[in-house]
Amino acid sequence: MKAKNINKLSLVIVLLLGICCFFACNSKSEYHQTVERELASGVRYDSLFFGFHFGMSSKDFYDHCWKMNKKGSFRQGATNHTVWAKIVELDYPAGMDFYPNFYEDKIAGMPVTFTYDSWAPWNKHLGADSLKLDVVELLEKWYGKGFIKIKNPAKLKLAGDAYVKVDGNRRITVYNKDDTKVIVDYIDLTKKEEMEALLAEIKKKK
Repeated sequence: MKAKNINKLSLVIVLLLGICCFFACNSKSEYHQTVERELASGVRYDSLFFGFHFGMSSKDFYDHCWKMNKKGSFRQGATNHTVWAKIVELDYPAGMDFYPNFYEDKIAGMPVTFTYDSWAPWNKHLGADSLKLDVVELLEKWYGKGFIKIKNPAKLKLAGDAYVKVDGNRRITVYNKDDTKVIVDYIDLTKKEEMEALLAEIKKKK
């Protein structure tokens, strides 16, 4: 009788553990499941846009910008430290302003700001909400479909939704910066912790 009771108890424990594992796995968001799956694949996606890529040295970045500037493709951005490029693939003329985040002198992240050239308070259709959807559509042409819509991401402290796509080590996040601008944030997830620590240190010094 004792052996039977022990076997029953063992069966109950196994079933309970199975149920806990099931709910633990399913409690993870689609985003977190995607990140785990993509990182576990071991596949790297380092390409960004216009010839830039993760792991590119700062020297190669500046050299490439100089060449593109001479061709008329790039010009100085909104500040002395950013680069501006014209985007002709959207429904209305637009531009993207960018500058990498370097870790150990190599590109590990690339925040980009998109804006429509003709935005004005009376041109509501050129605001960030519309631009964000247009940018996601553009990025799907560049990187393929698979953007996940995230409702009011608390970490970003945004009022609107964000869109995220993860391919191997490359994460692309799209969200509104304000009423006129849309941020597209590229990050190498294998360098995420190092980048967050570095940016936090830079923020402290300001």
